[in-house]
Formats: sequence, structure tokens, C-alpha cells
Amino acid sequence: MKALITGASSGIGRDMAKVLSDKGFDLILAARRINRLEELQKDLKTNVKIMGCDLSQEKACYDLYESYKTESIDLVINNAGFGHFGAFDKTDLDKEMELINVNIRAVHILTKLFLRDFKERDSGTILNVASSAAFLPGPLLSSYYASKAYVLRLTEAIHEELRQANSHVRVCALCPGPVRTEFNEVANVKFNIGSLSSEYVAKYAIEKALRGKLVIVPGVQMKIIRVLDKITPNCLLLPISYHIQRRRK
Repeated sequence: MKALITGASSGIGRDMAKVLSDKGFDLILAARRINRLEELQKDLKTNVKIMGCDLSQEKACYDLYESYKTESIDLVINNAGFGHFGAFDKTDLDKEMELINVNIRAVHILTKLFLRDFKERDSGTILNVASSAAFLPGPLLSSYYASKAYVLRLTEAIHEELRQANSHVRVCALCPGPVRTEFNEVANVKFNIGSLSSEYVAKYAIEKALRGKLVIVPGVQMKIIRVLDKITPNCLLLPISYHIQRRRK
């Protein structure tokens, strides 16, 4: 068995690599920080290949696919992503375009390219890391929330297409709430609600993905939020979300 993980140098991606290695998966790990991948490579039990790449660059997405498309990959995890905090008119546009390129374009490209291969052989799983942010409007983190909504809706749509085609290929979306990773520092936010460990989220996500669960929501708190999102009008959710985000700064 073999898995490819993007954004594998830290946080959930790193811990997913550890979980999968313990399960006997050989790994292909991609991230910007090659030095961290080299350190992780030494700690893992199975065969590990690493590739330094910046998925905000479109060419890097294609290079990653071309480098490993002939490998017998069973699981692709699109984990690379980041957030950016602030009022929409004040946040840095270049940073937001980078966010869109990593959180949306890279996921889109890699999902499409590997999905074609998986469908041809009628096997394989793609796990796209979205967020509980996909369930809610996100004032002050608008670009991040919107990007994760894109990932969730794309994954759900592909899942239905595969179901209608009676395909054995599976696609899943991981939608965690706050997780104790470097995300907070990069996004410049501080969460005021309880966060889960990345180790727990990684283990939970892998177990559910290998069973073909479509939307994976670790933790009771986020499951409750998902239910509330379905029954609460947006006119109420928007101001609540705004004040929660405002307190994070």
C-alpha cells in the first residue's frame, strides 16, 4: 500500500504520515520545507520518498503528479493549506491569491489528475482536507472559509458522480475544527474554543477515510456545530461568526 500526502512537513499532514507508516503504507511526502521532510523520513518505519514543492505554483502541482503517476498509489491526501485573518478590504491581496492557489487550485488539479487514474483502475481513495469552516460563513477569515467550502462541495459532488457510476473509487473530506498545529501562527489567530490534537485528528481521519466515509468530522463539538448550521438561518450565523472571529485576534 502507498499514500501521497501534501503539506506533510507539520501538523495533521505529518501525523497522518506517522499513522499510515504504522499501518504499513509506503509514503510519498510533499511540502515546501524539505528539511522537515528529511527529518520526518528518518522517523518513519516504511519506505518514504520526499519532494520539496510549493503548491501555490501551478507548475509544482503538475510536477508532483508527473513525478509519481506511475507509482501504485492507493491514497492521495490533499492536506496543504493555510489561513489569513483580517477584514476582507484590509488583508493582503497577494497573500490571499497564494491561499486560493494552495487551498483550491492545488486540490482541484491533484484531485482531477489522480482521480482519472483511480477511475481507470477502479480503485483508490482521495482524502481532501477541508475544515469545519466549510459549514459556516467566515467574516474576518473570509477567503479561508470560502476556500474550504469549495473543497467540501467539490468532494461531495465527485462522490456522487462516482456513486452514480458504480465506481469503487472513494473521495472523502476531512472537516476538523480547531487543531493544535502551526495554522494559528500562519493565520495570525488564536482560538477561544477547545482544540483537538493533530495526532487524534490524523488517526481519526485515516480510519474513517479507509472505510470510505464521505464527510469526516472529528470531535463532538464540531458535530454539534454542523447540526446547528443546518437548522440556523444565515442571518443569525453571520453576526455570531463575526464576533467569534473577532475575539480570536
